[in-house]
Amino acid sequence: MNSQTQQMLDKALKGPEFEKRVRRRNAKDTASKVGISVGGVGVILSVLLIMFFLLYVVLPLFAPATVNKSVEYAIPGSDSETTLYYGMDEYQETALRFTQSGRLFGFDVVQGKLISEDVLPLQGQTITSFSVISEMDNLLAFGLSSGGVLVAKYEYSVSYPNNVRTITPKVLFPFGEEAVELGTAEIEKLAVRKMDSDLVFAYAEKGSHEIKIKQFSTIESMLSDTISLEEGYSGSFVSEQASDWLLLDGSMRNLYVIDKTGQTSYYDIRDIESPQKVEQVQMLQGDETLSTVRFLLGDYSLMLGTSKGRVIQWFPVRGENNEFSLHEIRSFNVGDAPIHTIAIEKARKGFATTDASGAFNLFHSTAERHLNQTQVSDSSTGFVVISNRANGALVETGDGQLVHYLIDNQHPDVSVSSLWGKVWYEGYTEPDYVWQSSSASSDFEPKFSMMPLTFGTIKAALYSMLFAVPIAVLAAIFTAFFMDKKTRQWVKPSVELIEALPTVILGFLAGLWLAPYMEANLPGFFALLLVVPIGILAFGFAWSRLPEHIRLLVPVGKRAVLMIPVVFFLGWFALQLSAPIEDALFNGDMRHWLTFSAGIDFDQRNAMVIGFAMGFALIPTIFSVTEDAIYNVPSYLVNGSLALGASGWQTLVGVVLPTASPGIFSAIMLGFGRGVGETMIVLMASGNTPLMEVNLFEGLRTLSANLAVEMPEAAVDSSHYRVLFLSGLVLFIFTFIFNTLAEVVRQRMRRKYGSL
Repeated sequence: MNSQTQQMLDKALKGPEFEKRVRRRNAKDTASKVGISVGGVGVILSVLLIMFFLLYVVLPLFAPATVNKSVEYAIPGSDSETTLYYGMDEYQETALRFTQSGRLFGFDVVQGKLISEDVLPLQGQTITSFSVISEMDNLLAFGLSSGGVLVAKYEYSVSYPNNVRTITPKVLFPFGEEAVELGTAEIEKLAVRKMDSDLVFAYAEKGSHEIKIKQFSTIESMLSDTISLEEGYSGSFVSEQASDWLLLDGSMRNLYVIDKTGQTSYYDIRDIESPQKVEQVQMLQGDETLSTVRFLLGDYSLMLGTSKGRVIQWFPVRGENNEFSLHEIRSFNVGDAPIHTIAIEKARKGFATTDASGAFNLFHSTAERHLNQTQVSDSSTGFVVISNRANGALVETGDGQLVHYLIDNQHPDVSVSSLWGKVWYEGYTEPDYVWQSSSASSDFEPKFSMMPLTFGTIKAALYSMLFAVPIAVLAAIFTAFFMDKKTRQWVKPSVELIEALPTVILGFLAGLWLAPYMEANLPGFFALLLVVPIGILAFGFAWSRLPEHIRLLVPVGKRAVLMIPVVFFLGWFALQLSAPIEDALFNGDMRHWLTFSAGIDFDQRNAMVIGFAMGFALIPTIFSVTEDAIYNVPSYLVNGSLALGASGWQTLVGVVLPTASPGIFSAIMLGFGRGVGETMIVLMASGNTPLMEVNLFEGLRTLSANLAVEMPEAAVDSSHYRVLFLSGLVLFIFTFIFNTLAEVVRQRMRRKYGSL
């Protein structure tokens, strides 16, 4: 090195200018390092914040109920009388007490002061039996010693004297103050139901084993608001057992005669004139006896309180021969003391119990949750009533006190077992996984099983991957390893351009065009699976038999272009075979054959449509990442393998694919992750039926599609709303698990094949 060069080198590497460049470079390196670190930490924090927000919304679902004592005072009116019923207004300000003697006590719930007192128009008769006609409509029936029944309805009038809201309880008599005469002897047991214009009485007179049934039609006067009753059908049967409880369900079809030992006779009274005994069932075992019986909300399920502190739920189940029979569904262990009273919620399938130990317990039947236990007193507890909004309760104690409780019980209808386990819902023949979040009926039993949605998510992703992975991976292998560079430069961007196509367009085409076309040409789509691969192999074999000077006219790297018209022709030919195959093998209608001969249900918008449509959307993602992984395998590995005498295929299988396997696996997992989270294609082309069926020809509903469909309709902070957020959390967990698994496998593959 001459002196001039040395001087120039020293000048470049020393002095103020050099130090300034070094400081500037160090500053850039530091800024880049800090920026990347801050960005990475920010991404992690953002993901964690999303997860914490989802948890914040979801966790209240599993919180227990809280019961706080508001006030305690002496039972309004005479505590020597037996309470038949309490009615409480929705604001928990005013309540009404009905007693065995027919007296009515209206009182202030907060202070316990009497605000009104009245007597039922019994006309000198005594109350010998009592029945709740409708909890929702506040209708009550009182059986009298004269053989009549007095029907009463309580309600609350709201007034604003001096701009202060005042709620006053009052009792009306929709069919007049005269009792409905059913017989001449004392009515000992009574069950009454009203539906539309029909009113049905089932009753037993004192000293008689005969159960009588009478149906009345309500007739509204055109000149006044009065309603009269016109007697219609009547019937009777002799009960072979004691009738300690007589219960008529809400449909007015099923009548139950129950004694204290649990012996139950189930009658079908659809034909009132000729009641039919369906079966006789023993509901208890051993020396356990019944202490109370009543219907759950909806008047379908029987709730039985026993002497050993259990509550058992039974309801009729339709059998294989379209015949109903009573089944024990679930039981709740309250304690060791006998159950005194069961109260039901008026808007949910929840109930409360009081027992001889002085405890007050809250439960939800469908979710099988014991929500709260509160010790009311040291003595026994008696009658209990839950407020209309299930946010309060009145509980009588054995020492003549009435306790008012405030209840915070927002989400009793959700539990781990109801979300992920089979649940036996009312009207179902067996326990099942069901998603049905809403209904027009007020006594609807919410069905929040996450299993059909989770199953549908995985099903959609797997079927689409079965279509996308072979095509995308094999196409990427050929493009990266066999195709010449010039052809690759327009093939790869063309495939990646498909990814820019909005999924809503794919969903629209799949739902409105592909689904009906596939239904009309179903054999042709199955023929594609055979005709296209076999046709491609046949074309390749025919090409290899052509003279060499003809084959050399097309360079090796461009020969894939020749397959484009071949593939289109083979696809068209396979679809043209649809009608001949259908006529030859399926009597001209494959869908009919699948449904009625093979016993396979078929929906037009099914998992097969999803497999084609969503698989098409996943191909660009899997293709692009796989192609990059294979193309970036170091050339010296490929050249070394070829130089040692390996063929192209041997080099691909033995060197290229193992080296690129981490990237290929990542591509597949990325495609699967996108398939799990895809919304619009599934929403528009799947039929949105939440089924637990592997059947390729049935629809499905995914977690993401369910969020898109139901979130706009969900009331904020409701159980439905929070369960939908739980769906988002499940998707989040899915993504985390699959990404973590993909990274772990990728790192292991990298370590294993990194020495190549």
